[in-house]
Amino acid sequence: MRELDTNMGDRMNCAGSSFDDLVFFVNGKKVVETNADPEMTLLTYLRRTLGLPGTKLGCAEGGCGACTVMLSKYQPHAQKLLHYAVNACLAPICSLHLVSVTTVEGIGSVARQLHPVQERIAKGHGSQCGFCTPGIVMSMYALLRNNPTPKMADVEEAFQGNLCRCTGYRPILEAYKTLTVESGCCGGKGRENGCCMTNGKAEEKETDVDLAPRLFNAADFAPLDPTQEVIFPPELMSLSKTQKTCSLHFRSDRAVWLQPANLEEFLDLKFKHPDARVVVGNTEVGIEVKFKNMLYPVILAPAFIPELHRVTHTYEGIVFGAACTLTQVGEVLKEAVEALPPYMTQVFIAVLEQLRWFAGQQIRNVAAVGGNIMTASPISDLNPVFMAASCKLTLMDKDSSRVVQMDDTFFVGYRRTMLRPQEILLSIEIPYSRKFVSAFKQSPRREDDISIVTAAMSVTFTPGTCVVEDLRLSYGGMAPTTVLAKNTANKLLGRCWGEKLLEEACSSLAEELTLDPSVPGGMVIYRRTLTLSLFYKFYLTVLQKLGGQGLNVEEVRSNFLSATEIYHQEPPSSVQIYQEVPQTQHPDDVVGRPVMHLSALKQATGEAVYCDDMPLFENEVYLALITSSKAHARILSIDESAAECSPGFICCVFAADIPGSNTTGIMHDETVLADGQVTCVGHIIGAVVADTQLHAQRAAKAIRIQYEELQPIITIQEAIAAKSFYQPIRTLQKGDLEAGFKQADHILEGEMHIGGQEHFYLETNVTVAVPRGEDDEIELFVSTQAPSETQSLVAMALGIPANRVVVHVKRMGGGFGGKESRTTLLSTVVSVAAHKLRRPVRCMLDRDEDMLITGGRHPFYAKYKVGFLKSGKVVALDVSYYSNTGNSRDLSLSVMERALSHMENSYSIANVHGRGFLCRTNLPSNTAFRGFGGPQGMMFAENWITDVAQSLGRPADEVRRINLYQRGELTPFNQVLEQYTLDLCWDECLSRSRYRQSRAAVELYNRQNRWTKRGLAIVPTKFGISFTAVFLNQAGALVHIYTDGSVLLTHGGTEMGQGLHTKMVQVASRVLGVPCSKIHISETSTQTVPNTSPTAASASSDLNGAAVKNACQLLNERLEPYKSKNPKGSWEDWVKAAYLDRVNLSANGFYKTPDLGYDFETNSGRLFNYFSYGVACSEVEVDCLTGAHKNLSTTIVMDVGVSLNPAIDIGQVEGAFMQGVGLFTLEELHYSPEGVLLSRGPGSYKIPAFGDIPRKLTVSLLRDGAHDKAIFASKAVGEPPLFLASSVFFAIKDAISAARAESGIAGPFRLDSPASAERIRNACNDRFTKLCPVADPGIFRPWSVQV
Repeated sequence: MRELDTNMGDRMNCAGSSFDDLVFFVNGKKVVETNADPEMTLLTYLRRTLGLPGTKLGCAEGGCGACTVMLSKYQPHAQKLLHYAVNACLAPICSLHLVSVTTVEGIGSVARQLHPVQERIAKGHGSQCGFCTPGIVMSMYALLRNNPTPKMADVEEAFQGNLCRCTGYRPILEAYKTLTVESGCCGGKGRENGCCMTNGKAEEKETDVDLAPRLFNAADFAPLDPTQEVIFPPELMSLSKTQKTCSLHFRSDRAVWLQPANLEEFLDLKFKHPDARVVVGNTEVGIEVKFKNMLYPVILAPAFIPELHRVTHTYEGIVFGAACTLTQVGEVLKEAVEALPPYMTQVFIAVLEQLRWFAGQQIRNVAAVGGNIMTASPISDLNPVFMAASCKLTLMDKDSSRVVQMDDTFFVGYRRTMLRPQEILLSIEIPYSRKFVSAFKQSPRREDDISIVTAAMSVTFTPGTCVVEDLRLSYGGMAPTTVLAKNTANKLLGRCWGEKLLEEACSSLAEELTLDPSVPGGMVIYRRTLTLSLFYKFYLTVLQKLGGQGLNVEEVRSNFLSATEIYHQEPPSSVQIYQEVPQTQHPDDVVGRPVMHLSALKQATGEAVYCDDMPLFENEVYLALITSSKAHARILSIDESAAECSPGFICCVFAADIPGSNTTGIMHDETVLADGQVTCVGHIIGAVVADTQLHAQRAAKAIRIQYEELQPIITIQEAIAAKSFYQPIRTLQKGDLEAGFKQADHILEGEMHIGGQEHFYLETNVTVAVPRGEDDEIELFVSTQAPSETQSLVAMALGIPANRVVVHVKRMGGGFGGKESRTTLLSTVVSVAAHKLRRPVRCMLDRDEDMLITGGRHPFYAKYKVGFLKSGKVVALDVSYYSNTGNSRDLSLSVMERALSHMENSYSIANVHGRGFLCRTNLPSNTAFRGFGGPQGMMFAENWITDVAQSLGRPADEVRRINLYQRGELTPFNQVLEQYTLDLCWDECLSRSRYRQSRAAVELYNRQNRWTKRGLAIVPTKFGISFTAVFLNQAGALVHIYTDGSVLLTHGGTEMGQGLHTKMVQVASRVLGVPCSKIHISETSTQTVPNTSPTAASASSDLNGAAVKNACQLLNERLEPYKSKNPKGSWEDWVKAAYLDRVNLSANGFYKTPDLGYDFETNSGRLFNYFSYGVACSEVEVDCLTGAHKNLSTTIVMDVGVSLNPAIDIGQVEGAFMQGVGLFTLEELHYSPEGVLLSRGPGSYKIPAFGDIPRKLTVSLLRDGAHDKAIFASKAVGEPPLFLASSVFFAIKDAISAARAESGIAGPFRLDSPASAERIRNACNDRFTKLCPVADPGIFRPWSVQV
């Protein structure tokens, strides 16, 4: 790379030397790359070449938005600037010629000045771990550059391609609402002049005098001034205007990038290189190269060819050049819809409906309409519409052109089209409509998700009649290509549009669109049912329109109309309620105040340093893992020869290279590197070290391993059949079970399965190991919740004492339990490599690797038997839990113990018996995850209590209420419930959610609507706080006071976004009596506070807060004589005096939780220090025809004691809740029968997105919760709220019950978790599901299995 010289404009030749210089600008500075690599992405270039680490790597597939930057370019033909957000992880640097790149560093900094979008997300409490924050900032910034006064709908659309795992999204939207035209809304807080949410009806406004002030004051924000934005580089403007279009040629040792200057040259190149890939947005090719190991030696990039970007309005329709982006297509079609009469724009509206949910904004901004067609994906969103509308495609080669209609002959096989190798797609004509057209898409998540089934349908009638003249039914997801249901369409020609046609159409579609039971993607019954359900929606829509034209057709019943409605999302609204600090509290005492996360500003500007953001060390090399492709096998041979010939290769690392012990893991039942045998897919066999990440990864893929396969055990059911269990089998019993069942009026038996969950922390696992050159000392920089455990296991692997290993943790980009014990999988291997080479070694796992290797939340299966009285009071419970533990024990016994200790949730049951089995399987070991078994245990409890209510025909909330614990009662583990507040939470939640009115409204809605149903559920939680392993309930702190009065605070906890460091500074500030600005936390390190417990179990604020308080109190005692001598002196005076008097201004603090110790064998002792309580009420709306649902509203009341920081605590409540929404309604891990994880990234594994938050969200922190068990009367908040998201699951189940009642089905039914669209639809039994019978499970091998 070098700077552009003054004569560069003259020197850039169009004839093309061997290869050309790439010219672009980054944050206003000119960059000339003389050696541009066609395979290098902008993200890699920014982070490694330019040293701009603010842009993050989250997934490498354009699915999370962490890498979002803004591109700007001048368009000479339009004479205007174009600004647009893109995914830097997919953007090839070769595509950036004469483009300006703006990163998060380029718009503001803490030292210089923050941009309003940076300031607002930080001060609005929208940044927790902060890893996603730069991408969200840049998405918002790009929106404002194009539209300085957006609506909230524009903001939500801009964020469709961004994910956040911490915040629950609400604070981000609320912070950015202040930049929208709706910024004047009070958010339901009830303005004096009438609230927009009550339409000015004052009597409807909730009289709530205790509403706290907002968590931030928008008046404090700097205003947005569009005139002060960073200007487009004048030199680039000049180059863009004056330089003639010329061909470009970039080359690496593997690939050539050819950018033709004109159409003629493009066609000529395609003739010479018929197998070359044509790239515009790189949204498909980039993923193929990264994840499918595809190599394209020749890439053609027609970025500058006018004919491919042209939009032409013709008599027949609108012609789009094949390189027009989807964003451009959408803008043009929107203008046409506004300008033209409705009868002409039905096709346009159908395309726009599909574009609403097509990927994220960053993808739509670069993905070409022609690329979407030519990719020939069988689940394309747009191709069914183009096919149903008979769009015309212009194909061209260097000798001729032809126009073809897009029909069932266009796609000739899986991802293949009719184009000849030398042909290109020039344009597509989208016609004006002379027909009825509708388009549909069903996916696991509504926003930015790939389809399960897509459909587009068009029909024309004989003029003046309802007789079908032409019918096209196009489906994606039902075959290897997009298909037309021609047999069905032909049968219906000449038929009247009515009930008989509908019956014949559904029967015919069920016959015509069949799927093999083993088909890739699975969900066979659901997909087949969707083809009928979507046609039914189309049928009703057309019937309604025909009726509106005055034709004599059957009238659409009013209760059927909701099936025809296009999804519309209400703007979100929220209320946060917390107890203000007493007016007598000193202004400098910030405990209890909504203080901003201490790192939020740095996170918003990209200046916060995460592990992989650290500059490269001198002589540093990169490591890539070699993992098993078999679930259970012996290793016969390993061939390294191809890897050794790879560019940049340095060495391999295998078990024989480990200088110490190859035994590792929490329970010492794992290996650092597999030795002779592998026990799961993803088992680490070895590693390759090379000079760069890319070279290491390529070399690792070149390793060839031969196996002798052994029989694996994958699922819980297989483990039960094989009696494959780890010992011990835990039992928890209280009362007389036999007597309890005899007392019962009714006995109910049931079973349920809860799927696992991927942590999906935005920052994957990363370790940098630096040998220090003497005494075998080694320093590690790790993203881990457990620095001491990392230190211990690395020392073991290296065969050195722990005092030679120092582990540093600055911050993590999320953890959620996934970085408690499994980070050592990577840290030990990296340390062994660094020790072997005596060089710094770095490794950050790619998202797919991280998901494959590290395990997640335990899947659980339970069988239960419950005895109850006619009143609904439960008197006996017998439950057996089975968890899929995986190939090692890890923390699974503790997870099961917590599940057992929460098996009754919040209900008092006199006679209980629970058993927990740890299933030994050949999956990667499952591990800690927020809630740690508690959510699984409580989920089964809520399931059987719902079953009890349904079997009795009583309201579920009544059955829950009569079974709730009372103050002073005993739990199954014989702990007295002291300082009990669950009843207060329950009553407040009923009141705030207006439960009775909502229930009446839901029942009215359900009577009025057949095909959409609403459901309502209120669910409590009781969560025990403490590590169940007693020895972990301890913490240390170290506090230094320097002579200038500044304070350096260190404690044993790690910061992963939960605001622990912020709270600890607040605690120290109160105890020492100094402002927070004087206190600094640098990092967590094993050389400052030793032998720390993992930051887990929601107990870190309790433990570390008490340790910090202890240390500060010691310092106060030492300073007290100097305060007494000089009462009017300043803090600095007292510190200086103590120092001069030779007083130690450094103190160690320590704390251990008292009176803990429980024995499962005797069911005696105190298991938990205290309990956190909460209640949530949720309302949903289910589309019974597709299984999709909307989260309408949620009210949460949470007891967090006296909050240390309401902003952080409310953020934790909302973040945990949304993670629970993912667990219970959305997130599914798919495993093949051979144990291969099939969902390994955001493309196939869906966490909740911005659009999944409840449209109305109220969070109230319970007032005056009496409590004396933790620091300053606060309570743990990290894990307890997660389970409250089950209220959404049971609201869905409530809605399904209403749907089943329409078909005459009543009583309990099984609904496994998550309540995915597939499960919801299949549970809503109706006329369509009956046409799609289930295949016999024994006659086929399924695509995926329930593990």
